[in-house]
Amino acid sequence: MFKGSNVALITPFKDNKLDKEAYVKLIHFHLENGTHGLVPAGTTGESPTLNHEEHEQVIEICIKESNGKIPVIAGTGSNSTEEAISLTKHAEKVGADGALIVTPYYNKPTQEGLYQHYKAINDNTNLPIIIYNIPSRCVIDMSVDTMARLFELKNIAGVKDATGDPNRIDATLKKLGPDFIQLTGEDGFALEFNRRGGVGIISVTANIAPKLCSDFQNYSKSKTDNEIKEAERIDQILQPIHKSLFIESNPAPVKYAAKLLGLCDDEIRLPLVKIKQETQEEVKKALSSAKLIS
Repeated sequence: MFKGSNVALITPFKDNKLDKEAYVKLIHFHLENGTHGLVPAGTTGESPTLNHEEHEQVIEICIKESNGKIPVIAGTGSNSTEEAISLTKHAEKVGADGALIVTPYYNKPTQEGLYQHYKAINDNTNLPIIIYNIPSRCVIDMSVDTMARLFELKNIAGVKDATGDPNRIDATLKKLGPDFIQLTGEDGFALEFNRRGGVGIISVTANIAPKLCSDFQNYSKSKTDNEIKEAERIDQILQPIHKSLFIESNPAPVKYAAKLLGLCDDEIRLPLVKIKQETQEEVKKALSSAKLIS
C-alpha cells in the first residue's frame, strides 16, 4: 500500500502566506522524479504553525495536483484527539489515501492513553492510518505491544518509526508480522531499516533529491547483488545530504536547499528561523558533492 520513497513535503511560504505557485511546482517536481508517495502537512511541512484553513488547503492542493498518480498520506495528527479526528475526516473527504498521525506531544499520555487516542480516530474514519512514533519530539514512545493492540483495529496500517533503534524493527516485525507497514523517518538509517524488513521511508531529503531517493528505495529492496550494490552506492552519495539537513532544526536546512535548487524560498515561520551561514555552507557542500548543484 505505502512503500518506497514518500516525501515529507515542505510548505513554501511567501510573505508569511502559503506560496501556492511554488507548492504546485514542488508537487510536480516529485511526480516527474519518481517519488512514490506525498506526505503533506507533517512536521517537515510546518504543521504546528499552519492554521486550520492552511492545513486543509495544503492537503487539498496536494491531492488535486497529484491527481491519483501516487498516494497522498495526509498529516492529520494533533495532541488533541478531537482535532486529530476533525483533520482526518477532512483528509478523507477530499480524497487522501491515508493519514499520518503523530503520537500526542506535550501532554504525555500513557500507553493506554495512546491506544484510546488512536482508537478514537480509527473509529471515525475509513482511511488507513500510519502511526508516527517520534520520541525525540513527542517525549513519549509507543511500545510494540501498544502497536500490536492497535493493529487489531480495522484502519491501523503501519508506523513511521523515528526511534532510530534497529532492534525496534526486528521486534515489530516479529510481533506484528510483515503486513504491518514499517516506514522509517530517519533518512540516514534507511538502508539498514530496509535490510531488516522495513518497506520504505517518509523522507526529508527526498524534497530536494527525489530521483536519488526513489532509485535508492527501488534498489534497496531488490534481490539481486548488483542492484543492492547500487543502493549502497546511492546511500553513500546521500549520507552527506542527510547529515547537512539536520545540523539545525528541520525543515530550515531543507528549505534552504530547496532555495538553492530554485524550488521555493527558504522562508520559515517562527519559532523556527533561517539557518546560519556556516550551516548554509555545509548544505551547499553536500548538494555539490551529490552533483545537485554546480
